[in-house]
Amino acid sequence: MNILSAENLSKSYSEKTLFENITFGIDDNEKIGLIGVNGTGKSTLLKTLVGIESLDEGKVVTGRDVKIQYLSQNPDFDSESTVLEQIFKGDSKEMKLIREYELIIQKLEKEYDNVKLQDRLTKLNSDMDSFDAWKMESEAKSILTKLGIRDFESKMGILSGGQRKRVALAAALIQPSDLLILDEPTNHIDDTLIEWLEDYLNNRKGALLMITHDRYFLDRVTNRILELDQGGLYSYIGNYSLYLEKKAEREQEVINKELKRRNIFRNELEWIRRGARARSTKQKARIDRFEQLKEQKVDLRQQNMDITVGSRRLGKKIIDIHNVSKSFGSNTVLKDFDYTVLRDDRVGIIGANGIGKSTLLNMIDGRLTPDNGSIDIGETVVIGYYSQENLEMDESLKVIEYIKEVAEYITAGDNYKITASQMLERFLFTKEMQYTFINRLSGGEKRRLYLLRVLMQNPNVLLLDEPTNDLDVQTLTILEEYIENFKGVVITVSHDRYFLDKICDKLFVFMGNGEVKQFTGNYTNYIKINTNVMDSNEENVKVNNTEKENTKSNYKQRERAPKFSYKEKIEYEEIDGKIEKVEDKISKVEEEIGKGGSDFVRLQELTEEKEKLESKLMELMDRWEYLNELAERIMSSNRI
Repeated sequence: MNILSAENLSKSYSEKTLFENITFGIDDNEKIGLIGVNGTGKSTLLKTLVGIESLDEGKVVTGRDVKIQYLSQNPDFDSESTVLEQIFKGDSKEMKLIREYELIIQKLEKEYDNVKLQDRLTKLNSDMDSFDAWKMESEAKSILTKLGIRDFESKMGILSGGQRKRVALAAALIQPSDLLILDEPTNHIDDTLIEWLEDYLNNRKGALLMITHDRYFLDRVTNRILELDQGGLYSYIGNYSLYLEKKAEREQEVINKELKRRNIFRNELEWIRRGARARSTKQKARIDRFEQLKEQKVDLRQQNMDITVGSRRLGKKIIDIHNVSKSFGSNTVLKDFDYTVLRDDRVGIIGANGIGKSTLLNMIDGRLTPDNGSIDIGETVVIGYYSQENLEMDESLKVIEYIKEVAEYITAGDNYKITASQMLERFLFTKEMQYTFINRLSGGEKRRLYLLRVLMQNPNVLLLDEPTNDLDVQTLTILEEYIENFKGVVITVSHDRYFLDKICDKLFVFMGNGEVKQFTGNYTNYIKINTNVMDSNEENVKVNNTEKENTKSNYKQRERAPKFSYKEKIEYEEIDGKIEKVEDKISKVEEEIGKGGSDFVRLQELTEEKEKLESKLMELMDRWEYLNELAERIMSSNRI
């Protein structure tokens, strides 16, 4: 069933046309990936669908009562709101109900004997049951915990940018919606969380439209690809792998048509040159066709041409890392780490967020100093460092001026000189764009330009810190081709599994507490051999244990002596009765199923009802287990 129709949409900024007269629809069972070069208008298209930005032309029509939930690439937040308050900011009845419930609970913990608050809580309990809001509240806390947010009372203003993005992602996931629209949901989450998000979205009911550069993610979640290219929109049924095949077929078809057009054009040009005269209607029509053929010219130059760039010579000594340790306060990120960098090394660095991966790159580049040990750099080494932080640009410069500040040209492997302009074209900056001021570029275009500036330094050692963040799929493909031809060392921090598989043959796995394991092979090989290796990380074990406790309790664990909150005390007193009632309902439904006979419609309804009741019973049993464990801890604490 169609839930959204976009008809003849057009949008421009001054002289730049983002998209023109594009039309498409979204069905309720579709999971769509939107891709395209940075700056082509992908995020703008999403904003027009949800009404944040206006259209120049066209209209967006949604089905009756269709709910849309949108995650922006840069979400807004209230710095004074707690995590839970931010999560439940939606306008749905469920969200308003949960907000009031949380507020009453907080007040009752301070005013335990307030009769009015107790009466209101009783009414809210009934309303929460009616709207099945308990499940939503539980799911919100579970998702937050999965995403590494465990202090639900933290103020949004003190969280890091990545943490705030994860809170916004959780809010988008738990809000009831028929169409979920996500702009770069995999940014700021590591590969373990990306795999969890894959499973979540695959099991979620309803339509999905998302922008992401993660190609494995696209492959495993989507069943349709929309590509925004030069103002037009192209639709491909299937996942990312099928898209690549069908796009290649489409591009070959364009090439064949253009070659045929050129042959016809040459013949018509010869006829024109022989002195054709428009004396008859037939001759005039032929001349008109010639003019049309001339206007239909298509540029067949490949945007991502072969890049075989020469690099500076590397001597025998490259980089020796000996017995290096590094701590920040009580947090040890590296301990007695040794490695000798080899010529043509392709090393990927993986591990949980905040575990110290970027610290290693910063020490190699000299931005940080080891606490112990040494990092010796060879005399011939020239490092090019693409950092995910501190992107500083003089935005008053034009694109080509910014690149020429580093070099006018670089030398290819056969001593052929590639100019700054040619390199810009290979990185998808047209000649027109090269004379655009940097302040007019999109965020993704700036990252692409920054990447090219690093490469124009003609380094022989590349350090790449999360290069796939905010770069489009086409740019990543070009970067991968560049690295394949790069005659030097590449060391990269990345959570992009496709990128790691494509370029790396060795991994540094940060395990926590300063331990780093070295693995020979790509990311997929590592996962196959070490399916549960990340669980051996002591820090992750603590996190997993905390997650289990939070999932059971749906309440922040307190460091002080255990005690029931007001809500938990009421639940503890009522939980046995609730379980008994649900078990009775299941028994009655089973009896009805036994009497159902050949009424298959009724049997289907009863079976679905039984499944819902059994799911509710499992939730109650988990809750019963937690409450009784807490009661035992309270009794033990009192005896002490």
